[in-house]
Order: sequence, then structure tokens, then C-alpha cells
Amino acid sequence: MQVKRYMLGKGSSWATPYYVAIEGQKGPCAMVVAGIHGNEIASIRAAEKLVKLLNEQKLRFSHGKLIIVPIVNQEAYRKRIRGKPDLNRTFPRQKKQAATHPLSAALFKLTQKHHPEWYLDLHEANGLSQKDAKVLGQTLISNKGNPVIPTTRRIIKRMNRSIKVKDRHFNMRLHELPGSSRTAAARILGARAVTVETGWSLPEKERIHYQMKIMQHFLREAGMIKANKVYLSGKVRTVSL
Repeated sequence: MQVKRYMLGKGSSWATPYYVAIEGQKGPCAMVVAGIHGNEIASIRAAEKLVKLLNEQKLRFSHGKLIIVPIVNQEAYRKRIRGKPDLNRTFPRQKKQAATHPLSAALFKLTQKHHPEWYLDLHEANGLSQKDAKVLGQTLISNKGNPVIPTTRRIIKRMNRSIKVKDRHFNMRLHELPGSSRTAAARILGARAVTVETGWSLPEKERIHYQMKIMQHFLREAGMIKANKVYLSGKVRTVSL
């Protein structure tokens, strides 16, 4: 399997590396982005770990292409801040509309180039959704009507079966966020797009573990790594915002 490193925005003040892993001539395409907000550390560490596992050949997929951007917003990451402006409000909202920030424009151009069927945007949020339905910690978010919804429900069931503390279980949210990376990928490119939100209040090591497991579940669902044929039972709460 080939893993190549490239630079997004090469020569600019916001240049950041991304990686493309390819196996075979054909197959599905998936994309993982993290660090759109510079203070969401566990999501960044998980994306970096995914690259490391691929480079070391410790994680392989059977066929297809995987694009990973571990730290989208380098400037915000260096300062450990969310970012000003909030980059996740600057992506195109309609097909003929441009992004309103050069970094989001470059990232979306890269997304358009590869046109992934699967798109994961890794984030972190306050609170635990099992304890408070108004918060986003421990949630997977997609747009209403997106074809990824049944898949996401299955993944949440598997995740929750493996998490012993119920307060740390994941829930689903159905919510369009115009200007966000995930909604742009879903609306404009028709991708199976999901935002992953782990809860900041949990230990960093645990949050990284959840992010890693969720990525691996989606790669299995995409048919890129060996599928788990046993779907675990359990209820998943869905809240429309």
C-alpha cells in the first residue's frame, strides 16, 4: 500500500500536510479531516495515529483510497484555540458558492478533486449527550436524509456495546450546519458525511481511542477493511436539531 505526503496550500502561511493512501486501482474513496478547530486535540491525535499506522503498515485496507488531513488549521492549533474566524462556518453553502476563507477553499478543492464517497470530520465538544441532550459531546452528526444515517446507527450500537459507562455512550444528531465542512461535503458532493464529536470532559487517551474505533468502523462499512458481519443490538437515540 502506498502512503504519500503532500502539502495543502504549499507556500502559504497556513500550509498543512495531508496524506493519500492507495491500494489497488479501484475501490471506494474515504476522507478524514481533523483540526479544523485547533483546540480539539484528541481528534487531531487520532488522525495522526491513523497516518502512523498506515505508514507502518499496521493498518491496511484491501482496496480504495484514503485521504487524511490531520491538522487543517495549523495556526489555530499552534495557539490551541478554536480559530478566528471559525473555519467551520466558511465552507461553500451551495454548489456555485465559494468558500469565504482561503484555507477552507483549499480544503474543499482537495475534497472536490478526490470526490470521496465517505467523509469524516473529527471534532470535540463540551458535555456528554447521554446526560444532556442539548450538548454535542459523544455524538455522531449527519444531515437529515443523508444515506450514511443507517450506517451511523449501526456504528453507534457497536461503540456503545463496548463502552461500560452509560454516561459515555454516543448518540446521533441530525443537523445541517451551513458553512461547515461536513454539510458542504454532503450537500455539494453527495458524500456520506459525518461529524464525530468526542466529549472534552473525558480523559484524552479515552477520547483518542473512541475516535480511532469510529474511524475503523466507518472504513469497515466502506468495504475498505474486513467487515464485521455481526451488528450488535441496542437502542440509539436520534435527536433532530
